[in-house]
Amino acid sequence: MEKILLLSALLGLLASTTAYAPNWESLDNRPLPQWYDEAKLGIFIHWGVFSVPSYSSEWFWWSWKGQHIPALQFFMDENYRPDFTYADFAPMFTTEFFSPAQWAALFNASGAEYVVLTSKHHEGFTNWPSKHSFNWNSMEVGPKRDLVGELADAIRQNTNIHFGLYHSLFEWFHPLYLKDKAAKFKTQDFVASKTLPELYEIVNAYKPEVIWSDGDWEANSTYWNSTEFLAWLYTDSPVKDTVVTNDRWGKDATCKHGGYFTCQDRFNPGVVQKRKFENAMTIDKYSWGYRRDARLSDYLTIEELLKTFVETVSCGGNMLMNIGPTKEGTIAPIFQERLLQMGSWMTVNGEGIRATHPWKHQNDTLTKGVWYTEKRDSTGGLNVYAINLNWPTGMTLSLGVPMPTTSTEVTLLGYPVPFKWQKRSTGGIDILIPKIGFNEMPCKWAWTFKLTNLMN
Repeated sequence: MEKILLLSALLGLLASTTAYAPNWESLDNRPLPQWYDEAKLGIFIHWGVFSVPSYSSEWFWWSWKGQHIPALQFFMDENYRPDFTYADFAPMFTTEFFSPAQWAALFNASGAEYVVLTSKHHEGFTNWPSKHSFNWNSMEVGPKRDLVGELADAIRQNTNIHFGLYHSLFEWFHPLYLKDKAAKFKTQDFVASKTLPELYEIVNAYKPEVIWSDGDWEANSTYWNSTEFLAWLYTDSPVKDTVVTNDRWGKDATCKHGGYFTCQDRFNPGVVQKRKFENAMTIDKYSWGYRRDARLSDYLTIEELLKTFVETVSCGGNMLMNIGPTKEGTIAPIFQERLLQMGSWMTVNGEGIRATHPWKHQNDTLTKGVWYTEKRDSTGGLNVYAINLNWPTGMTLSLGVPMPTTSTEVTLLGYPVPFKWQKRSTGGIDILIPKIGFNEMPCKWAWTFKLTNLMN
């Protein structure tokens, strides 16, 4: 254990003293800050002018004016005056019920250890008073508030959650971006006057510990000057020792370069990856932004959410679960319920999630719906956690891959008495399930069995 702590300290010292060069070979060798790998669960927040129409998705503007989808035009014709523009939605982004302290309390109760707020989506509207987004930011139109700053302060003052920011590199209809695109990205006027100044601005002003980049896919990282920015971020920025980044820094970088990999939305590979990954996913199956017309069946159940979470963590990933607040600044009850359900589950089962690593087996060979993690205790002993998505229908839970020894102990997290077990003649272990009263069950979904002193 002392060797592990020493190695961790050395990696931290290396990260704080290394000067990174603006090339992928150098940047890809930066050690991932330990807090991120241990956290496992984060909350994504998609919030912006798109929260006003709150119809179709956060891509409303592009669907309406970029793709000219008939259903979007019909929606506008039926509900707004003929000359209504997307910019006319901005004054309606009122956020009058936005309480940063309430949001922070809810996020804290969810069991999440980091939060990523949309600072700017592809529409270009900034949720902070950016000097580089004149009259298209949350201080000058709509909320008349610094939404990023208020939430950052509330989270840091009331929780231990790490605060992060999403930022879109491109903007659908910005004239300078369209000009660069027409020049086949041989010019970089948009990057020089908009993208990079905004990135430096949010890092220096709000000191986010996550920079979640997006909107990169039409151009290479050389157009975005991504490596230059990341070299500064890792070497000289105020968050150089703790910040983590994703991989969306150019169409040549996604799933190849950067900090941790996201590869694609809802990335859940089902097997261990060579590099740390994150499954950025939505509780609303069809949208990242809030939708007024969503049906109950459009939202993941807590069982579906936990299945995705457990699979992701078992394979070494983090899960970033998304919610979409309303234009008034409220979080819909269905999102609140899912966050609180996750929190109640993590209260019982967090030991088998936080700071764990993939075991040599990810899922069981005998019983479906069982996923494994591992973690060493303070004495150096290896604990294996078998997270069972379905409570056993009989009196035995048969597992094919754990090989017990005479000193193996089996416990159910949240339950006070160890379980009896038998070694299977063909290999594996049979856990004998006692009769447990309904009011004695430690949680309602996905039960975690802790196995110690295994042969493997």
